[in-house]
Amino acid sequence: MSFKNILVHVDDSLRASARTKIAHELAMTFNAHLIGIAVTGISRYVFEGSDFSISDPNIGLHLNDLHKRAESAINRFQHDCDRLGTSNYESNIANDEANGGLGLRARYCDLIIIGQTNPHEPSPSVMSDFPEFMVINAGRPTLLVPYDGDFSNIGKHVVVAWDGSREAARAISDAMPLLRQSGCVQILIVNPGEDIEAHGEEPGADIALYLARHGIKVEVCVRFSKKNTGEAILQHTQELGASLLVMGAYGHSRFREMVMGGVTRSILENMNIPVLMSH
Repeated sequence: MSFKNILVHVDDSLRASARTKIAHELAMTFNAHLIGIAVTGISRYVFEGSDFSISDPNIGLHLNDLHKRAESAINRFQHDCDRLGTSNYESNIANDEANGGLGLRARYCDLIIIGQTNPHEPSPSVMSDFPEFMVINAGRPTLLVPYDGDFSNIGKHVVVAWDGSREAARAISDAMPLLRQSGCVQILIVNPGEDIEAHGEEPGADIALYLARHGIKVEVCVRFSKKNTGEAILQHTQELGASLLVMGAYGHSRFREMVMGGVTRSILENMNIPVLMSH
C-alpha cells in the first residue's frame, strides 16, 4: 500500500500554506496526486425544505463573501503548489460545510491533511469540531498539523503510541507507507502495567515482531508517568525527538456532538508535532 491520493484542506487561515507544504512533500515522496479543497461553509442542506432564500440581500452578501474567501484560499493553494513545484495536483471548491464537503471526498483518498483547531483564529467556514469529525467519520487516516510551529520531513522520525487497542492497530496499518519510508520508528508504550492483557509479558514485543515482518526495524520505548496519558505521550514523544506521532483515536459521534476519549481529546488540544490519527 502507498499514498496515491492525498487530500488537503485549504482555507484562508495563517497555517494554510504550511499544510500545503507538508502535503506537497508527501505527494512528492509517494508520487501521489494532491487534491486541495476549500469549502464555503454553507451546508448543502440549508436550502432544502426551508424558507431560506438567497434573494435576501443580506444573505446574498454573506454567501458572496464566503465564496470569495474560498476562492482566495484556492488561489493561494495553486500559487503555493506552483512555487513548490508540485507535479500533480488539482483544486476544487466545495459548496458545503467543511465536515460534509471534505468528509465525503475523503473516502476517495488515501490520506487527509487538516489543521488543528486554533482557538485564536476562529473560521466562518469551519466548525470547532472539524478535526474530531474527520478523524471519526472520514474512514481514512487523518494527518493533523498543529496551528503553531514549523514542520518538515515529518516521516523522518516516527513515534507510534501503542496501547494494544483496535484503534492503535488500525493507525499502524494506515501509517505503513510512512513507517517504511522512515529512518527511525519507535514504539512508545506508557504505563504498560495498567493493561497487562493487551501487552503480554514483554510490552511491545509482539508489535515489534509484526512490524519486523514488514521490513520495519523499530525500537520499543516503555515509559512510566504520573501524568494523564495524553500529556505523557506528548512529553515523551518530544523527548524522543519525533517529527510525527502515530496513534489510534477513540471516540464516537452523537448527532453534532463529538464525544472523544480523554487521551484523544488531550492530543487534539495540545499537540506540538503533526499527528496521524486513525479510528
